[in-house]
Amino acid sequence: MDLTTRAVVVGVDGSDTALAAVRWAAAEAERRGAPLRIVAAVVWRTYRPRVLALAAEYERQVLTRGAEQDLQAAAEVARQVTPELVVTTEVRGGGAPAVLREESGTALLVVVGSRGRGGFPGLLLGSVAVAVAAQAVAPVVVVRGEGASPDAAAPIVVGVEDGPDGKAALRFAFDEAARRRAPLVAVRAWGDPVHDLYRVSFVDWNAVETGERQLLDECLATWPAEYPEVSVERILLHDTPAAALVARSRGAGLVVVGSRGRGTVRGALLGSVSQAVLHHAAAPVAVVGPEAGGQRSSSPRERDEGPAG
Repeated sequence: MDLTTRAVVVGVDGSDTALAAVRWAAAEAERRGAPLRIVAAVVWRTYRPRVLALAAEYERQVLTRGAEQDLQAAAEVARQVTPELVVTTEVRGGGAPAVLREESGTALLVVVGSRGRGGFPGLLLGSVAVAVAAQAVAPVVVVRGEGASPDAAAPIVVGVEDGPDGKAALRFAFDEAARRRAPLVAVRAWGDPVHDLYRVSFVDWNAVETGERQLLDECLATWPAEYPEVSVERILLHDTPAAALVARSRGAGLVVVGSRGRGTVRGALLGSVSQAVLHHAAAPVAVVGPEAGGQRSSSPRERDEGPAG
């Protein structure tokens, strides 16, 4: 299926953070020339005794009506952002992580709020956002607070890692920067600690930095030719990757990370850097797995006008 015919999918539950995610998703769908699909997941309870069948059906109807109201409010918010946007809605039975994981199989992008209606005020990130970011096939954007800076050309920040995850994250970040006509900030942090104090005095930090800079250059080597319209700032820091990305998230339009990273335990669902950035970033965060690294896409406006000068 052509990328431009697939939808940006956003999950809603009636919360304020979900509506912030809808606003972000609507603007993103417009940039991509794609429709917006708004989904509400409702867990149906199953009562086995026949005597409770009517009660189960009544509960189903009540939950469905509530979800439909949430969808209607979300669709209105989306059309306030971009009136001409094609918007579809659906109530689906099942837990939100499972429903959105299934939706991600045919989605351009899956968007969720940072926490749902049940999240208490001090909660940094809800369980649904973490689960969807870890399990989805398509890239997932977790919209924190009210979303990114209103400046559409705010920088796209990406964490640079080698390997399939790093490559997929870079492709997504370059593609997003080109679509928004925004600069790209490529951050490579080499803050792995040396716990043995005796060994610290023998580490050749200049050699380490030289090797890390070479790796940064290698990871970015092929992208400027494919995205000549994107200006790239390269940042190499002796810091932990999560701290470096969180610091750079202030004022960013989007922070892009791989779903897993170096040092991730085999079988873990989401890398520690990805989780830390999701919890603490000051901008929306895109989590991109290796299976999401596809061909470059473009909006109709970009195809008509060509690269920005």
